Amino acid sequence: MNSLTVMGLGVFITLATVLPGRAAGSLNILCGVDEVWCAVMEKTYEAKTGLDVNMPRMSTGEILDRVRAESDAPAFDVWWGGTGVTHLQAAYEGLLEPSRPKQEADLLPWARNFFSLSGGKSVGLYAGALGFAYNSDLLSTARLPAPNCWKDLAKPVYRGHILSGNPHSSGTAFTTLVTLVQLLGEDEAFAYMRELDGNIMEYTKAGAEPVKAAGRGEITIGISFMHDAVTQKQAGAPLVIVAPCEGTGYEIGAVSIIKGSRNLEEARRFLDFALSPEGQATGAAAGQNQVPSNARAMLPPAAPDISMIKMVDYDFATFGSPEQRSRLLSRFDSEINPTN
Repeated sequence: MNSLTVMGLGVFITLATVLPGRAAGSLNILCGVDEVWCAVMEKTYEAKTGLDVNMPRMSTGEILDRVRAESDAPAFDVWWGGTGVTHLQAAYEGLLEPSRPKQEADLLPWARNFFSLSGGKSVGLYAGALGFAYNSDLLSTARLPAPNCWKDLAKPVYRGHILSGNPHSSGTAFTTLVTLVQLLGEDEAFAYMRELDGNIMEYTKAGAEPVKAAGRGEITIGISFMHDAVTQKQAGAPLVIVAPCEGTGYEIGAVSIIKGSRNLEEARRFLDFALSPEGQATGAAAGQNQVPSNARAMLPPAAPDISMIKMVDYDFATFGSPEQRSRLLSRFDSEINPTN
C-alpha cells in the first residue's frame, strides 16, 4: 500500500460518521478514478452508512463495455468517476437512470450544464485539463529539448520517449484524440497522430499510467490529465507539467446511476454523497487534484488553475455520441494503431 493510500485511509474516519437507523446492505460501484481515491471513498462510505461497498477500479472504456454487456441484468448500481463523454455515450444508449441530485443548486455551471446535456442521467463530479509532463532528470540525461506544445511531441528527437493511453480503454486518451480533432481539424489531427505514433513506446490501458511511469523514471514524457501529474509531483517525482501552447481539452468527470440498479435508493444516496462537500473532500484526502463540482467544496491547494489554461471549446454533445466514438476509434485503429 503506497503512502497516499495510507494517508487517505488515515483521514477517512474524520470525513464520516455512521448514520443511525440505516439497515446493513450492499452497494456495487464501478470506479473510474485513481485506485487510491477508489479505496478512500469505499472505506469512507462504508463507515458513514454501514453498507458493504464493492468498488472495483476499471478504466473508463472498460466500464462502458461492462455496462453495455450487463444491460439486461446489471451487476452494478453506480458508475463513479471517469471522463464524462463516456458517461454521455451510456446516457444516449439508455444505460443510465435519471436522478436529480439534492446538491444541484450548489453545483458549478459546467456541472449543471453537463447534467442537462445528459438528459438528467449523469452529473458533473470534477473537472481537469489535459496536458503532458516530462521527467526533467531523464530529459537532461538524454539531452533533449523541453517540449512546450503538441507539435513538439511529434518531432523525431522524442522517438521512444513518450507514453499515451489507448483511447479504447482510456477516457483520458479518448479525450486526447477528440482534443486534437477539435484543435487541428480531423484530417490534420490524424496526420499529426501518425507522426506522434512513431514516438510512442506504448499505448497504456489506463490514462494516468503515462505520467505515473514518467514519475517513476520509466519514460521521459507522459500524456495525461494535468491533475494526475500534479499528484505524482507532490509525491516527489521530478516532473515538469505542461499545458500545450496550442491549447488543450479538458474532462468533466461524472457520476451516474446504472439503469436497472437493484439498489436504486442506496444508489441515489451515494450520488448525493459523492456530490456533497464531504464526499468531494475524499479526493483531496486521497491526494487527488481535480477541481470539484460543488461550489461549497474545498479546492485542493495544488489543483491546476484551469481558468489560466488555453482551452478548446469542447463539444460534449457531438463527441459524447456513440456514433462519433465508434467512428473515431475505428479510424484510430485503421490509421494509427491497428493492433486493437
